[in-house]
Formats: sequence, C-alpha cells, structure tokens
Amino acid sequence: MGFGGISIWQLLIVLAIIVLLFGTKKLRGMGGDLGGAVKGFKKAMSDEQNAEKQTSENKAEQIQNSAESKPADVNTTDKTKDNDKA
Repeated sequence: MGFGGISIWQLLIVLAIIVLLFGTKKLRGMGGDLGGAVKGFKKAMSDEQNAEKQTSENKAEQIQNSAESKPADVNTTDKTKDNDKA
C-alpha cells in the first residue's frame, strides 16, 4: 500500500505515462518554471513583510519625534510681568 490506497506500481505507471506525453525536456522546463514562480512568490512575501516592518518603525519614530518636539505648556509670562512692575 502506498499513498491513499495507491501502490508504488500504480504511481510508476502514471509517472511513465506523464513522461511519454510531455517528454523529459518539457517536464524539466515546467519544473524550472514552477520553482521560479515559488521563489518569486517567497521573495515578494518577504519584501512585503520588510516593507510593513519598515513603515511601522517609521510611524513609531515619527510619533516619538513629534512628542519630543512639542514645547511644554508652561505659563511663565504672568510671573515675568509681575517682576517687571516691581
């Protein structure tokens, strides 16, 4: 017994029929194309994750910078006016 009730001999017969129909060169080309597609997909996914990580880091940095650049609301003008009058 093989995979799901399919014996090894049945798998070999199916493989032989596929090789006869398509030929080894075409199968190699299809395998290469499939491998290239998978590689491209993985690269696109990692690029997207890196871009998301970069944008989240930039947002956090912008929030931190904006919090640091805001002046404190301190009312010092009242005290200086009183000192000038005296």
